[in-house]
Amino acid sequence: MKLGIIGLPQSGKLTIFKALTGARGIKREEGIKKSDQLVVTVNVPDERVDYLKEIFKPKKTIYSQIEYLLPPKTVDSDHSTKENVTLNAVRICDGLIHVVKNFKIFGGPPPTPEEDFFKLESEMILIDLLVAEKRIEKIKSDEKKGKEINTQELSLVKRCRDILSEDKPLRDNPEIATSPLLRGFTFLSAKPMLVISNNSDEDEDLPKMPGIPKNIEVMVVRGKLEMEIGEMEPEEAKEFLVAFHIERSLLDRVIKRSLAVSNLISFFTVVENEVRSWTITKGTSALDAAYLIHSDMKKGFIRAEVLPFDQLVRYENVSDAKKDGHLRLEGKEFIVQDGDIIKFRFNI
Repeated sequence: MKLGIIGLPQSGKLTIFKALTGARGIKREEGIKKSDQLVVTVNVPDERVDYLKEIFKPKKTIYSQIEYLLPPKTVDSDHSTKENVTLNAVRICDGLIHVVKNFKIFGGPPPTPEEDFFKLESEMILIDLLVAEKRIEKIKSDEKKGKEINTQELSLVKRCRDILSEDKPLRDNPEIATSPLLRGFTFLSAKPMLVISNNSDEDEDLPKMPGIPKNIEVMVVRGKLEMEIGEMEPEEAKEFLVAFHIERSLLDRVIKRSLAVSNLISFFTVVENEVRSWTITKGTSALDAAYLIHSDMKKGFIRAEVLPFDQLVRYENVSDAKKDGHLRLEGKEFIVQDGDIIKFRFNI
């Protein structure tokens, strides 16, 4: 999973990135620099994986991972061009973390987080609208030339254009936002989004933003404070976490929220000497989950042996859970549930 960090200038995007990567001893210098954009990959903490590790004693344990991407700064004089460059850099991401400023700069005006949110939201909608209109023109041009066209795709793109023309994001329409036919368009406003209100050190409260849609989750982060804590030695950091009522690291909090807003779940495999966590979209079939592991598993899919994680915990071993009928054989249409432990039977 790849998450892009976006926000208007001076919102504190770099500060939030530093706070994220400073947690768990990850130093920002260890992030991979790709064309001046900052990228860092982190393991997703999961107590279920820890439990499986204790039960099966594998030689190798692999956690799900999240990649955070901070687009490069641009030096274009035109503001809209700068934002376009930044936003286009996160088109490849699965979701977005939108940082809005909720702290006052000395001598500057009061922060306007809700206004800032909609300013960038409108920019994303405009970019998507241009993409949709360009695609419609291309399809119509192909049709005039006698080429075979995908009428279903054309219908969907027209619906996108109509929604965007009303200055509405595509994520408001889940059917459109998750359509496999539109996946290649990488529409920005279709991506799940977590909004971070970047507050001052002493401000723990959410700002008043009544206009923010209900399907957008907002969390408060005291960016500068948490960045500084992330750079401290563990013992010193503990004192500050207690003093400022911070229960868990920013990284852990953001991971949990971003997985939730992205509608993602995890399933597990225990094969030979390896325990591994896999992240999929809620509603994924057993067949598509098998493909995530290896294309051959999908081609030769026979059955999936499924044991819910909570049943393993209840019986403390696979054999007893199987005797009581909790280890099931499922077909390719089975919808994988969060926490399922799966062994895929296949033949090629």
